[in-house]
Amino acid sequence: RGWLLALAAAPLVLLALALPRTPARRVETSVTVEPRRCFEGDTVTVRVEVAHDGDAVRLDPGVTLGPGLRLDEVAVGRSSVTLRHTASTWGRWSLGPVDLDVYDLGGTVRRTVRVEVPEVSVFPHAAQARFTPIPVRLPQRLGEHASPQPGEGVEVIGVGPWVPGERQRRIHWPSTTRRDAVQLHRFAAERAADTVMLLDAFGDVVDPVTGLSSLDETVRAAAGLTRAYLRTHDRVGVVSTGGTTRWLTPGTGDAAFYRIVESVLDVRKDRTFGGDGLERVPPPALPEGALVYVFTPLSDARILSVLRDVQARGRRPVVVEIPSGDPRVAPGDEAGELGLRLWRAERDAMRFALRDSGVPVLRHTPGESLDLALAPLRSGRVGGRGRAG
Repeated sequence: RGWLLALAAAPLVLLALALPRTPARRVETSVTVEPRRCFEGDTVTVRVEVAHDGDAVRLDPGVTLGPGLRLDEVAVGRSSVTLRHTASTWGRWSLGPVDLDVYDLGGTVRRTVRVEVPEVSVFPHAAQARFTPIPVRLPQRLGEHASPQPGEGVEVIGVGPWVPGERQRRIHWPSTTRRDAVQLHRFAAERAADTVMLLDAFGDVVDPVTGLSSLDETVRAAAGLTRAYLRTHDRVGVVSTGGTTRWLTPGTGDAAFYRIVESVLDVRKDRTFGGDGLERVPPPALPEGALVYVFTPLSDARILSVLRDVQARGRRPVVVEIPSGDPRVAPGDEAGELGLRLWRAERDAMRFALRDSGVPVLRHTPGESLDLALAPLRSGRVGGRGRAG
């Protein structure tokens, strides 16, 4: 039937015109991610450059996101695709892969290329903290904390007679006049403290009311206290129990802070946990005389085994409880009400067992300064009586 050929002539001509003269057979891609390390709320930009051996093409990207990122913008150019994300939560997050469909201008030929995008490290915002309690006994290392032992510090701890050969720093004139002999001020030696941040990562409990993650608040509180101690030139280490167990020996300076945060990021990757973790802390992670802060929601009884191990080595732990909220129970659910009462009783028993063994249990409220939680330690040094420093 000849009239059918007349109807098909126009589409066939358009199809012939749309066919590419030189289709893209070789497609190469390159990826840049800026920045690879950032803080919560920062913008992460991924740029995919495309090179091919054919005529002009049209790009159509398909993006797979990690759970801690939000895709804000997709900009498609002639030979590049730009993706802009917002880092919403700390952790190590995947930015890909990106499945890139490469079409010719007529849309008749398609090639699909999978582009692997490197992961990004998102650092947590540190909680506010300035107060740095110190233990009774400090290691023999120069620092900014006054110790009970006499030395070359600046804080006066008493008065004593001058001994020939001793450097006269400052004469105490009232005692000198009264005793008719030279009396000098005695100064406290200045030492630095060793602190270890022990993170309970056996699980991640989400508050049913506020939606806050106990692991998120644990890391933010530990990061804030770490910065406070590093500002006073103390040494800070970290141990994470549960998930991927990591630990770092205490160090000083800004570099130590970022090393600590990098090790903590390995606890959670794309919302997944690996393994049951350790219930025994590696010996090198707890230096002699170290003050150990344990950040935990007290939701897993295995943290008690870790604390017993820390106490058995003669270290001084301080438990900072991260609230996780009570589970929701439907009205009229008698079994649920009974389970909630048992759950509360178990947590109360854990607190009582810790306090009965001499471990301070402090409660930190997310969003508030960590100094409020540590305020009870101002009455004395940890592990004995005296000034908190």
